[in-house]
Amino acid sequence: MKASVIIPTYLRPHDLARCLQALAQQVRQPTEVIVVVRDQDIATWAMLETLTTLSLPLKTITVTVSGVIAAMNAGIEAATGDFLAFTDDDAAPHPDWLERIEAYYLRDEQIGGVGGRDVIQDPDPWSQGVKEDVGRLQWYGRIIGEHHRGVGAAREVDFLKGVNMSFRRSAMQDLRFDERMRGSGAQVHFELAFSLTLKRRGWKLIYDPAIIVDHYVARRFDEDQRYHFNYLAFTNAVHNETLALLEYLPPIQRLCFLVWAIVIGTTQAFGLVQGLRYLPSERAIAYQKLMASLWGRQQGLWTWLQCVVRGISTTSAKHQLDPLTHPDS
Repeated sequence: MKASVIIPTYLRPHDLARCLQALAQQVRQPTEVIVVVRDQDIATWAMLETLTTLSLPLKTITVTVSGVIAAMNAGIEAATGDFLAFTDDDAAPHPDWLERIEAYYLRDEQIGGVGGRDVIQDPDPWSQGVKEDVGRLQWYGRIIGEHHRGVGAAREVDFLKGVNMSFRRSAMQDLRFDERMRGSGAQVHFELAFSLTLKRRGWKLIYDPAIIVDHYVARRFDEDQRYHFNYLAFTNAVHNETLALLEYLPPIQRLCFLVWAIVIGTTQAFGLVQGLRYLPSERAIAYQKLMASLWGRQQGLWTWLQCVVRGISTTSAKHQLDPLTHPDS
């Protein structure tokens, strides 16, 4: 099979260099490595010009639009592989990464996506510990990620994680990452929407903890700074999650999700109960998180309703919304 590796990058030249070095050491060499770079990212372009000794079938693509989705969609358009593997510029795939991924596609033609664990190279407690229940969507809409903690045997999951995922080209067909996802950089939950659309089409998604990338979690250059609360980033993430789930869930579960999300919620998307839970310890921040979450839910519902009226869904190759009703356009 032909294997395309796609890496979106922005202002992380040293991280990208480490990622490319890891790809050069793959047991199963990629057919092509597509690096998608912003036109204004002078540091990355300068670094790429120095990689004359690196033995990789490297392609570079320029994008002028901010956000990971525009970069990854540009990479998809340029790719020629039978399967497309995605990783981040701040990750380093293990030498058997592509070999293990390809084995699943060769084994079962019903497998549309394969991913694995990203081992966080960070001492923070949130990245520690192990979990067997990962990449799963509960019936009422609660998502369980934890891909970085996954252990056990390979299994079928509901969604993969962007830093370590791949998809069969024939499963993707006209599908692209959803341009309705909000954010100017990370656009959190973009892989959730994509994965659930493939599941709806009947494809299997496999998570294997033995498919590993080392994840050197790097700084983001947008409103989402991972460890620090930002109202806009919080709202965008909740909007994206809400939109993805409203499109995937059947009507009864959709209603249950909205009730659960508003009344209870999670630590990443507060409902009323979570807001009250964290109010004594976080005070004003807890209130801001609750307001950001409720606004994100409302905006996600509004985006979904607009698209229902217009007949737009994630099965479309492109999504066009009125810029006046989409603040991130």
